Amino acid sequence: MENEMLILVMAVAMATALNVLLKRFDIPTIIGYIFSGFALSSIFYFGKDSRETLAHLAEFGIVFLLFTIGLEFSASRLRKMKKEVFVYGGLEVILLGLLFTAIGYWLMGLEIKSAIVIGFALSLSSTAIVLKVLNETHDIHSGYGRIAVGILIFQDLAVIPMLLMISIFASDTASIGTMLFQIVVGAIVVFLIIFLAGKHFFESFFNWVTASDSDEIFLGAVFLAVISASVLAERFGFSYSLGAFLVGITLAETKYRYRIEANLIPFRDILLGVFFVTIGMQIDWHSFLHYGHKILGLLVGIMLLKGLLIFGILRFFTQRRTALKASLALFQIGEFALAIFALANEMHLISHELHQILIITVVLSMIMTPFVLKNIKIISDLLTKEPETLRDRALVGGVYEGHIIVCGYGPLGQRLVETFKKKGLLYVILEHDTKIVDDAIAKGETSIFLANAAQKMVLEHFNASGSAAVIVAIENEIQRQLICENIVSFGSHINSIVKVNNASEEEIIASLGIRHIVNSREIIADIFAQKALTCQLNYSKE
Repeated sequence: MENEMLILVMAVAMATALNVLLKRFDIPTIIGYIFSGFALSSIFYFGKDSRETLAHLAEFGIVFLLFTIGLEFSASRLRKMKKEVFVYGGLEVILLGLLFTAIGYWLMGLEIKSAIVIGFALSLSSTAIVLKVLNETHDIHSGYGRIAVGILIFQDLAVIPMLLMISIFASDTASIGTMLFQIVVGAIVVFLIIFLAGKHFFESFFNWVTASDSDEIFLGAVFLAVISASVLAERFGFSYSLGAFLVGITLAETKYRYRIEANLIPFRDILLGVFFVTIGMQIDWHSFLHYGHKILGLLVGIMLLKGLLIFGILRFFTQRRTALKASLALFQIGEFALAIFALANEMHLISHELHQILIITVVLSMIMTPFVLKNIKIISDLLTKEPETLRDRALVGGVYEGHIIVCGYGPLGQRLVETFKKKGLLYVILEHDTKIVDDAIAKGETSIFLANAAQKMVLEHFNASGSAAVIVAIENEIQRQLICENIVSFGSHINSIVKVNNASEEEIIASLGIRHIVNSREIIADIFAQKALTCQLNYSKE
């Protein structure tokens, strides 16, 4: 069957019917897509050209996923996340890569080149599945979600040297120094074009596009930017997804970030669905029958070692429960490992039989992931209990009316609460840091709750619509914007007060429709100026 469009129609039809059925049992749609691909490849024969055409189409799902990640993680936020990305991510890839390489070489008898390729590919986790589920569960900005995303970003960047490594291993003539020089030059050119040229070009370009007042033209312009950056990166030897990620970071600095994200998400999810169908099509059930015991042994061993090592790394830097959740989120093997294995197979670094065993192992680990992430709190409770006082404080608020909601219990939030106490005002504190909540409860604070105000359901639970005011007093800029988006979704009648750090953030928050914005930098500057004038007057009198 060589008609790619017919294959696509059949895949979408089967996935739709299957997902409608699975959704009744709250089974993630990813599973439906994978099983649809497996069923189609088992029933029909697809030629190599048809599979490659679908694979190229599916690759754009990853491209737009990485683009939306770039929108979420602007350059300024990446600087703030340097520990999560470069420390946690770097340790995870290097230590796991070396561990699996040693196991492959010493215990499984693989050649050293094959062991290195497989070992470092197994260190990768599934960006597509983890981010999709974290977005659905609204955990992407939680403590463990932030760590998981940081590690995933580093893993995606690490794919480039891994692919380069395969080319070096398979080449008998090319100079390693020449190849490395070309990669460095290409990276510099790509970064300069996308970051520097793009930074000055995109704002003017989208101002010009939005003058047409057409959502269709605006969306076409977004597609143009993403595909152009992807092709540029590919021309210089990098992956399409890296170019998309970089242009996403660039556009995150513009005022069009939220509009782009809202318009693009449905297209991203559809293309990701096609990607998961193609993953299912790679499963050969004959190989599972022949090598089932090896596949299951590898599956359990890899996930166990991966989870334990990630937990061990993170335990040095963060709370036990956060480390556990992050390790549960990243225990699987990722989709980029499939691309590495395919290239290694083409370069004859791994055999066809080993390739099939690895493919099925990867897919099975990916199938398990949504179930783990959907039930991560239950699993975490089984392995490590939260303190009793904290669990009692999680979303157990009563019925409130005419109250003040304080989002964040840092130094500013604590000062505000002291003032409200003196004036006898009714208030509710929402804080997502368990240590802060625990300390406040220990000191006798009865109106603090362990809850993330960036989730709309939390504000609904504490009756934001019936509150006298909602005060956003947290330090995290991304969390502030998410909370503000949730606040305005309840209607314009809500009195909201938000603290921002600078004029650019003030402009973004104001565009959302927030009533009262306090620019801490301007207020501090005014206070300094008043103090300076007072000193000058006193000096003149003397």
